[in-house]
Amino acid sequence: MPDRGWRRLVPRGPRGLRARGLRAPRPADDDSWAWLEPYPSPLAESGPPSMSLAFIAALQRLPPRERAALVLSDVLGFGVAEIAQMLDCEHAAASRLLSSARTAVPGRLPGQAADEDAVVSRFTAAFERGDVAGITALLTRDAWLRMRPLPLAFRGRKAARHFLAVLAFPGGTPGYRLVATRANGQPAFGCYLRDAAAGIGRPCGLVVLTVDAGRIAAIDRFVDNSLLPKFGLPRILHEDPPGGGGPSAAR
Repeated sequence: MPDRGWRRLVPRGPRGLRARGLRAPRPADDDSWAWLEPYPSPLAESGPPSMSLAFIAALQRLPPRERAALVLSDVLGFGVAEIAQMLDCEHAAASRLLSSARTAVPGRLPGQAADEDAVVSRFTAAFERGDVAGITALLTRDAWLRMRPLPLAFRGRKAARHFLAVLAFPGGTPGYRLVATRANGQPAFGCYLRDAAAGIGRPCGLVVLTVDAGRIAAIDRFVDNSLLPKFGLPRILHEDPPGGGGPSAAR
């Protein structure tokens, strides 16, 4: 069966985008290309306090120079003078960056809404049935949709809806299965493309949500299938026959 997964659907440059009726993504205004590989929750929770899930989640929301200052200081243990030298700035400027980062981190953590389970359930159902409107309805107004590590990012409901309709679910075509996990303290899923003829789900990377105040502020899809085993997810998902009790895994 041809691979209809997102990897195949990634356009090759602006011309490829235009051919599918989609504008080339404009450069992100918050250094969206800087990112951390997703951490499985059990691994992150067993790490040092400075690399807790909360710290990782908040770190990704900082401006790049503040992020660098905070990592250099609180993770790697460098002093302000050394940070100033590495960031090519004055001592006072490095101190301000560090102070601003430490002030921002506690107050900018993604909200752990009581209805997170409901949001995840609605997202899973909409994604698996190819319901673009259903997915879009869960997004914040300025939500991000990104593919890592590819330089492909869209911001806002309108852009996300267009991307999903044109590339991910053309014609509302369903065919994906999601297997729940957690990454960086946020809901995440192993993504599999159903192959009905073979009775399996083929791997299509990892999808990580950023849930904030009961809505989805970002959908990040990591296209590297080698991440799946790190989260205890199968390389291939075997579909049980009707009444068989759900999908099984082949690792």
